[in-house]
Amino acid sequence: MPEATNFIEQIINDELASGKVTAVQTRFPPEPNGYLHIGHAKSLCINFGIKEKYEGKCNLFLDDTNPSKEKVEFVEAIKKDIAWLGFTYDKITYASDYYDDIYNFAVKEIELGNAYVCDMTPEEISLNRGTLTQPGKESPYRNRSVEENLKLFEEMRLGKYPDGSKCLRAKIDMASPNINMRDPVIYRILREHHYRTGDKWCIYPMYDFAHPICDYMQGVTHSICTLEFEDHRPLYDWVGITLGFNPKPRQIEFARLNVTNLVMSKRYLKKLVEEGSVEGWDDPRMPTLTGLRNRGVPAEALKDFCARIGVCKANSEVQISYLEACIREYLNTNAERAMAVLKPLKVTITNYDGVEDLDFEINPNLENKPTRPVSFSKNIYIDADDFSICPPPKYFRLKKDGYVRLKNAYIIKCDEILFNDDGSVKELLCSYVPESRSGSDTSGIKCKGVIQWVDANTAVDCEIRKYGYLLNDEEYPGQDFSERMNRDSVKVFNGKAEPYVFEGEFDKPFQFLRTGYFKKINAKTGVVLSEIVSLKDNFNK
Repeated sequence: MPEATNFIEQIINDELASGKVTAVQTRFPPEPNGYLHIGHAKSLCINFGIKEKYEGKCNLFLDDTNPSKEKVEFVEAIKKDIAWLGFTYDKITYASDYYDDIYNFAVKEIELGNAYVCDMTPEEISLNRGTLTQPGKESPYRNRSVEENLKLFEEMRLGKYPDGSKCLRAKIDMASPNINMRDPVIYRILREHHYRTGDKWCIYPMYDFAHPICDYMQGVTHSICTLEFEDHRPLYDWVGITLGFNPKPRQIEFARLNVTNLVMSKRYLKKLVEEGSVEGWDDPRMPTLTGLRNRGVPAEALKDFCARIGVCKANSEVQISYLEACIREYLNTNAERAMAVLKPLKVTITNYDGVEDLDFEINPNLENKPTRPVSFSKNIYIDADDFSICPPPKYFRLKKDGYVRLKNAYIIKCDEILFNDDGSVKELLCSYVPESRSGSDTSGIKCKGVIQWVDANTAVDCEIRKYGYLLNDEEYPGQDFSERMNRDSVKVFNGKAEPYVFEGEFDKPFQFLRTGYFKKINAKTGVVLSEIVSLKDNFNK
């Protein structure tokens, strides 16, 4: 039996050891009413991780009991996200696959005296449900006969009554300390076209009733849910017990994933898309899995992040710097190195003639340290942020009469500054030290500053995008997302990059030295270099 690494696996081990279960099956149960976000990644890793660890099964189960919000588009996006993370489900099932079964089980509950048709409006039901300190009031329709309830429920199915005029409620306990057990609604009348079943049904089951039935019908042994469903577990168990499920699936809850600076509400993510605050569900700033994939976040890094934060019972919030550290760690090992400048500043090396190829490491972490040639000439560009007219103390980049090393090239000295009419720096005239070539430096000049550069003769003009967070930081607790929105979360630069970056395939990650991790994308404005994650590491290990 595999060693347990969290409380869920310990429960599974105990049940396997006692013989209560002999094989393990889970399911990943999203509602297809939007795109999956990073919070779903944790549930994916838990459910499919259990499948892999215990050599069991895991279904993709689409909870489509709310037809007004569900689309085929979302179903296809969910399947694509799961494939991206490298998970394989044994079977894809839908709640709508079981509508006939769920209806028949509802009829059985009526026949057992466990359910009744209620004519109260949703507002009346809510008002009579009571509070945490006061019991609810019983419905005046609670004691209808089994025969009358069966007749009314059948008439509901046939469309005899308008939406909201009747519902089917479980008959449990209006004085229960758990409000979810106070005669909850288990079926409602809703004339809404369903993306799979069309207009066959005008009544739909509530999630809390459909959930345990669908789990049982699929053969699920362990129904893994987030912590907000803990108060719903007694109802989950009630359905299974009253209907005589054997074996009855077991619901286990874990703490959901919350990450600082990220919108973790599908409802609000949808609002951002519909209002045009982002370019779509796949916007690189979005915490959706499709957005993270579009940004260039490696699936392996996301799974590593979920594994590191672990599985626990108490809700907490994870610093986004932890996620970024996992992404950075993976890319540092796997991304090729290249050079780009976001704010190009022309440099002419007055005492250099000709063109030569310099050796440049592809990735220092690769075995045998392979290199590639990089063109160097007298005309180059450096980043404007690496030069200062009035430098502060201990400034180690380029300044007037100062030295700096060009990465994998030579040491240069700034001799003269040329200005534009508006007083801005137009160009730097520099001289190089011939004996200072990287790898064979005999100049004796010690340079603390090393900067990136690109050859002006071969550099490619490009749009470079850097991203901030959609939400301002955690200093705004309790505020609505709309009050925390970062309205300046995209910065666009007209930069220059090595031609090598544009020779490979799209989406290939690069580490731009001293800048960050980027990838090439095919955007509406043309080829764009899009930031994956910065080089700056704010995570306190």
